[in-house]
Amino acid sequence: MYAIGIDVGGTHTDAALLKESQVAALAKVPTDHGDLFASTRQALEEIWRHYPGDGPVRLQLSTTLSTNAVVEGRGVPTRVVAVPGPGVNLKSLGLPFTVHELQGYIDHRGREAAPLDPAELKGLRALLGTGEGEAVAVVGKFSQRNPSHEQQIAAELTQWYRGTITLGHRLSGRANFPRRMMTAFLNASVAQQQLEFAAMWRRVLEDLDIPEEDVLVLKADGGTMNLADSSERPIETILSGPAASTMGAQALTEREEGSYVIVDIGGTTTDLAVVVDGEVLYERDGAVISGYRTLVPAVLTRSVGLGGDSELHFSADGKITIGPRRAGAPLCLGGKELTPTDAVTALELADVGSRGKAVQALAERAGEFGLTWRELAERILEAFIDQLCAAVRSLYSELENMPLYTVRDVLNPPDLSPQAVVGLGAPAPVFIPRLAQALGLRYEVLPFSAGANAIGAAAAAVTLSLTLHADTELARLTIPELGCREPIERPLFFDLDKARSLAADRLKELGRARGCGEGAEIYVVEEESFQMVRGFHTVGQRHMVRTQLRPQVRRVRG
Repeated sequence: MYAIGIDVGGTHTDAALLKESQVAALAKVPTDHGDLFASTRQALEEIWRHYPGDGPVRLQLSTTLSTNAVVEGRGVPTRVVAVPGPGVNLKSLGLPFTVHELQGYIDHRGREAAPLDPAELKGLRALLGTGEGEAVAVVGKFSQRNPSHEQQIAAELTQWYRGTITLGHRLSGRANFPRRMMTAFLNASVAQQQLEFAAMWRRVLEDLDIPEEDVLVLKADGGTMNLADSSERPIETILSGPAASTMGAQALTEREEGSYVIVDIGGTTTDLAVVVDGEVLYERDGAVISGYRTLVPAVLTRSVGLGGDSELHFSADGKITIGPRRAGAPLCLGGKELTPTDAVTALELADVGSRGKAVQALAERAGEFGLTWRELAERILEAFIDQLCAAVRSLYSELENMPLYTVRDVLNPPDLSPQAVVGLGAPAPVFIPRLAQALGLRYEVLPFSAGANAIGAAAAAVTLSLTLHADTELARLTIPELGCREPIERPLFFDLDKARSLAADRLKELGRARGCGEGAEIYVVEEESFQMVRGFHTVGQRHMVRTQLRPQVRRVRG
């Protein structure tokens, strides 16, 4: 069985070909930000030359398409139709999009307290128009406990609306109405682009006559989803680049320490992730991208505008600041501005381009500060390490100050401090030993460090999640991600343990239906349970259990 992983980075697009758990080939091409699809296709064509043609191939993509569309505001015009119910002042939320508010209300237990107004439903056509080239997100406050209002609105829209439609309950079963609106809005805005991306990939695979077994897209939590699912829920693919770094580190590391910091140094940015007691840390509330707070499950990562091709800033006294923007190609490769890569090349720490050009540029700049070119090059590397150290320390300071929500955490707080640095990315062999020394930690530069992201993309496994809501007084359970509402048999005996067990069983069924997750560990991401009391008597219980197939990665060797 072969797997091809492709990771689109800020400077290069990497590809890896795996045969089972063996790295068969690597490829690297420049990233064309004006046409990311062209970069991805070129990387595929390069790596395809190494395919021996003796078996099917699974293609796994880590793409920045949705991420860039969100960050750069290039999604299609999108509006939100919301059913907030009483007591919600949408204007006070300061949402950066147009919201059309409808009457009607599903209460906190999933009961219809007030129906939708048929006249308002019919009036949506005048408000939204035909939707050609546009999108709409439909979100109810408690739709995760009863999606019927969202489904009724969608049934009306599909009769005449030609744009893409996103339903909030299909994206997350968690509470937090503002985050669900934001998640649905962003998803709707990039859905058409993802549909076109999926269609183009199908044409490319036909053109190249690739006998693919499946085409999967990496998600922000390090798992994967198929192309069809990515077209419905493209928002889950945001921040897949940092997730690929994390998966690559887990696939290739030989560290015995249980806690370490993952440092992926690229040409444009450096991504940081954290492993504690052998487990990758995840965002508690969901991914935050370009200031937008979402409910998308994601690896906890932080990106720093610091890379091999970052711009250099010199103060009058010779102090050096690096980044956050990319300067372009380094001078040693024909660029126009001095970069950290030029310093590395001049010091013969890496063989990149013309050393003579790098030395000459450093010498010209060093004269302004009364330094030799070598002294300036060393100072550039020191500045790089100082800023990287500050970023690592800032991340761990942030983690130490995160609130603890459970008694267990308060009584036995985890030791978050790293025992080692695990590095990847083309510049890693130069900078990681210096970073580890500055932090007083051991280190490991991963094998195939220049292509480890693509290896991580190829080695990642499919993951799924779902949320179960149960109300024993109403004898009803809801699984919003599946659009499922059904009665509870013997509600008097339906406790939290049964809710956990049923959620796990349904997740296994979903995994089997999608051909994934066989043997994968199912774990509870989040749960809550409380008694409902009326007239001094317990009348029922409410349970919420969110389960997931734990994101996994195959171990890879050279």
